[in-house]
Amino acid sequence: MKENRRSFFKWSLALGAIGLTAPAKAMNNLGSLGKVTRKPIIISTWQHGMDANKKAWEVLGNKGSALDAVEQGAREVESQVENKSVGIGGLPDELGKVTLDACIMDHNHKCGSVAFLQDIEHPISVARKVMEDTPHVMLVGEGAQKFALEKGFEKKNLLSKSSKEDYKKWKASQERKKPEVNHENHDTIGLLAMDEAGNISGACTTSGWAYKLHGRVGDSPIIGAGLYVDNEIGGAVATGLGEAVIRVSGSHLVVELMRQGKSPQEACQLAVERIIAKHDDLTGLQVGFLALNKKGEVGAYSVYNGFNYGLKSKDQDELIDAPFNRKW
Repeated sequence: MKENRRSFFKWSLALGAIGLTAPAKAMNNLGSLGKVTRKPIIISTWQHGMDANKKAWEVLGNKGSALDAVEQGAREVESQVENKSVGIGGLPDELGKVTLDACIMDHNHKCGSVAFLQDIEHPISVARKVMEDTPHVMLVGEGAQKFALEKGFEKKNLLSKSSKEDYKKWKASQERKKPEVNHENHDTIGLLAMDEAGNISGACTTSGWAYKLHGRVGDSPIIGAGLYVDNEIGGAVATGLGEAVIRVSGSHLVVELMRQGKSPQEACQLAVERIIAKHDDLTGLQVGFLALNKKGEVGAYSVYNGFNYGLKSKDQDELIDAPFNRKW
C-alpha cells in the first residue's frame, strides 16, 4: 500500500511538471493548502472568532491546555449581548424562548454536550461539566438546566432588548424565517486549538436557527456533526444549516478524510461537495467547515462565499476568507 501511494505521488508530480493538471471543475475554488503553523494555535469560525481567539490566547500563550483555551474562547462570545447567534442576546425560537446548544471535546476523546438549554449564559461550560462530572455525553432541556443549577450556574434572562424587538417584528409578519445565504449567516462559533504539548481540543456553541420550531436542535451540540476531534489526526467544526451537517456527520467526515491522507483544505472541500451532492435544492443552504490537523495545517471551505475564520498563533493574528463552491 505504501509503495502504491509513493508511485501515485511520483506520477502526480510528473504530470504537474509537464503541465497535465486535474480538470478545472475539480480544482475550482480549491484555494491554497494551509501552511504549517507552529503550535500553539487557535482557529475560530466567523469574525467573532477573533474575539474568541484573543481570549483563548490568554490560556495558550501561557502554556495552558487547548481544552481550557476553547472553553474560554467560547465563553467570551457567549457573553456578547450584541451577538445574536450565540449565548446571551441570541435570537429566540418561535415561542420567544432563547434555547442554547453546545459541545466540547478534548484530546482524550472525552466529550460533553447540552441541547435545548434555557436561562444559562454559558452552555459551553455546562457541556464541560457533563463531560467531566457525569458518565454521560449529552443532557437536554429541563434536565440540562437542572444539572447546571446544581453545579452552581445562575439562571439569567437571555432575551436581550434588541433580540426581543426583532422577535416582535418577525411575529407580526407571520413569516417563517429561513437561513439567509450571505455574510451575516453567523449562526455558530466553532473553535479548535492545539497547545504547546500538541494536544487538540474543540468547542462549539450556538443559539441556533432564529425563530426555529420550539425544541429544534441543530448540529452544534452533536459530536461528529458540529464538532469532532481525534488527537491522532486533527479536528473539525461546522457552521451553517445544521440539518445538512447532521445528514452527513460533517465534522467526523472531515476528520476521517484527513485520516485517509487528505489535507484539512481538501477534507473540508470534499465534505462540502458531499453535502451539495445530497441536496437537490441549495437555496438558503450555507454550510462551512473549518479543520486543523496535527501538523498545524488549517483548512476551510463553504458552499457559498462569505464564510471566514480567525487564526491566531505566535506569529499570526488574522481573519481569513474561506474558499467556496459558488457565489450567492
